[in-house]
Amino acid sequence: MPSIAADDGVRLHYTDTGDPGGRPVVLLAGFKASATSWLYQVGPLAAAGYRVLPVDLRGHGKADRPESGIDMARRGQDVQNFLDALDLRDVLAVGGSMGGNTIWSYVSRFGTDRLAGIAVVDQTPKMLNTADWSHGFYGYDESNADTYFAERVPETGRGTPLWRRGMRLVRLVRAMKDAERALTPGQLALLDDHAKADWRPVVAATDVPVLFTAGAESEFWPSSHAAAAASLAPRGSSIVIAAAGHATNIEQPKAFNDALVDFERSLAVPRTP
Repeated sequence: MPSIAADDGVRLHYTDTGDPGGRPVVLLAGFKASATSWLYQVGPLAAAGYRVLPVDLRGHGKADRPESGIDMARRGQDVQNFLDALDLRDVLAVGGSMGGNTIWSYVSRFGTDRLAGIAVVDQTPKMLNTADWSHGFYGYDESNADTYFAERVPETGRGTPLWRRGMRLVRLVRAMKDAERALTPGQLALLDDHAKADWRPVVAATDVPVLFTAGAESEFWPSSHAAAAASLAPRGSSIVIAAAGHATNIEQPKAFNDALVDFERSLAVPRTP
């Protein structure tokens, strides 16, 4: 598995599949998930003519695992290091869950010069529910902002129970077999930083097209977050995928892949280097 060194020497791993001359599609997994969580995207996207690059950022999958120092700013810096190391341009950046907000961290510091578009998979840009934002994590508000994620990702009782998901569960087990269960202090610190961030101003200032995808049966937040976030973006659009939970791209891969390809085809033709 190829790797690159981040600016502090930490190694980030990735795979590189598909047409080397196709548009680069960079896939960023969510909290505790590895690049293999894109199992149901890599083959179809490569077959459609794209250069497909799932990435393990630090602390995830096969990447190096520093015991501390991983926050959303560092994840955004890792994305910059990766795009620069491979000199990727006209990229479609796709982020699932925390991977989606990692893209906003990157954009907030480095802009969109290397990006053609952004796709976010079931991730609200603001997890904390407040008077001006009701699309955050179920049960998470200003009264428990410092304690809600102190020990784990809380169960919400929302969405379809796992045992009732049929093939959706089978796909989840296959794609998430490498996901970690226990949480280290460093991972909890990252989760807290992620939960308290508000990326809405970054979304509102983003000048490339953005597709917000929601799972209709997400366990974490109402699917209304996708349309609400899209309304903030100058070039935003949204889609809610039926019969899908938080891992939308895994539970309903065909519907997700079709939507992503349609979105990519609406983007500008890649520029010649």
